[in-house]
Amino acid sequence: MNGVQLMPTDAFDVKGVVITDFEEGQPCLQCGETCSGFSPHTWRKNCTSCKCPREAHDVCHEEWVSVRSRLGLKGEESLLPIGCDPREMGLAWAPPGLPAHKVEEYFSMLPEISVPRLGSPGERYRDRQLAIQLPKQDLARAYCRHLNPKHASSADDFMAARNEIALDIGNVEEVLEGDRECGAACHAPLKCGSLAVYASKLGLLCHPTCFRCSECKELLVDLAYCVHDDALFCERHYAEQLKPRCAACDELIFSGEYTKAMNKDWHSGHFCCWQCDESLTGQRYVLRDEHPYCIKCYESVFANGCEECNKIIGIDSKDLSYKDKHWHEACFLCNRCRVSLVDKQFGSKVDKIYCGNCYDAQFASRCDGCGEIFRAGTKKMEYKTRQWHEKCFCCVVCKNPIGTKSFIPREQEIYCAGCYEDKFATRCVKCNKIINSGGVTYKNEPWHRDCFTCSNCNNSLAGQRFTSRDDKPYCADCFGELFAKRCTACSKPITGIGGTRFISFEDRHWHNDCFICAGCKTSLVGRGFITDNEDIICPECAKMKLM
Repeated sequence: MNGVQLMPTDAFDVKGVVITDFEEGQPCLQCGETCSGFSPHTWRKNCTSCKCPREAHDVCHEEWVSVRSRLGLKGEESLLPIGCDPREMGLAWAPPGLPAHKVEEYFSMLPEISVPRLGSPGERYRDRQLAIQLPKQDLARAYCRHLNPKHASSADDFMAARNEIALDIGNVEEVLEGDRECGAACHAPLKCGSLAVYASKLGLLCHPTCFRCSECKELLVDLAYCVHDDALFCERHYAEQLKPRCAACDELIFSGEYTKAMNKDWHSGHFCCWQCDESLTGQRYVLRDEHPYCIKCYESVFANGCEECNKIIGIDSKDLSYKDKHWHEACFLCNRCRVSLVDKQFGSKVDKIYCGNCYDAQFASRCDGCGEIFRAGTKKMEYKTRQWHEKCFCCVVCKNPIGTKSFIPREQEIYCAGCYEDKFATRCVKCNKIINSGGVTYKNEPWHRDCFTCSNCNNSLAGQRFTSRDDKPYCADCFGELFAKRCTACSKPITGIGGTRFISFEDRHWHNDCFICAGCKTSLVGRGFITDNEDIICPECAKMKLM
């Protein structure tokens, strides 16, 4: 170890300065306000208030001495090159022997949470990692509260061998050669002139971000490491490679006799109920959230109460549940007829449970088709306020089930699309086929546009002038040819379409424009006239003719 000497394993101070942990009352970082503050258990590593581990609380330390002192290593930084004072840089710790600009360069290579700036989350994170990676009960026998005196020599031998063979502190150095690879798992090149961590026990240089424990994958706090099977470990996980650790008190077990349960190791007297601390060795227990409970505590804390008898449903009883309610198997009965509902269909109403028959008789709704009830588990078809059995939801005409197909409601009846069209769709009065779009209405009757034609020439009347005779439509030309009066003068039909005016006398008819004197050809509209056989003449022409 480069000439560094070891202090006795039960020494944990330097020149009278002792590490002091501020633990009691510190808030839990997991539970938040539900924890009243860290309250240490008499022998467990957990808080008696919230049951969370000590490390989960915001535990801090008063003036941590260097990690070398924590590990019990002599020599101190006096043997290292003189660097900067971390606290003058606002840091709780910095790699020893580095000037200020190199310290900044080193921390710039790490995640922000791993930079222990004073008063920052990084400082608190370092405190927790010191407690996790370098547990003081592993480093000095004085902190082993549950070490049997007859095993003290085994603990001393283990700690001494670890300190001499495995334990060391990495040094931050500048890479002087350009062909070096990272000695950690990444094996990526180390850039010449960059900073790397040197592990003398392995003779390896590593990227600062690769200097991690092989087990927990955390960066090795303050560069303290142990070597086992040519791999890097934090002290905690190094020790667990060689010795079992009690899951309750977090101390290494040096006795040959201990309890194995739940895939964990325990001092024989520490495998106890998580609630009452009574020993579970040789006793029945229940595992809950990875913690063991005696039967009594488990039932008092976690067991459900029966809705029927209001008694606890113990671990030896079957717990039947429905909608956050629980029953003993023997208490799971119909609220009305008291028949057992185990493995049977049942219904629930107003927090009560009923067998199928009782539920149907008392609460079930009825089909709007057949009037029968909807039994529990029956598929129901609903539309607005009405409901049907699946088989009853059918077309009123063809009686075929509608299922998920389109349907059309009319008054209180349901029709499939086909039957609705057949019965209610608008049909052309001429061809009797359904009018889907573009119809014409004439005398309140519907026609296809193509069907609305002149009754004589069959030309389309849609958008054209037309008239009718005997309820039949005719175009203007056909109507005039077939039915209109004819002008006595020009013999053409007088249709009246477009406002044409005409004059009638006796049984003869004239267009206004054709009602002229046969002699002088002047219009006789509004004037007196005289008939001359088939002609009409004005009075002046009549006088001339008499003379």
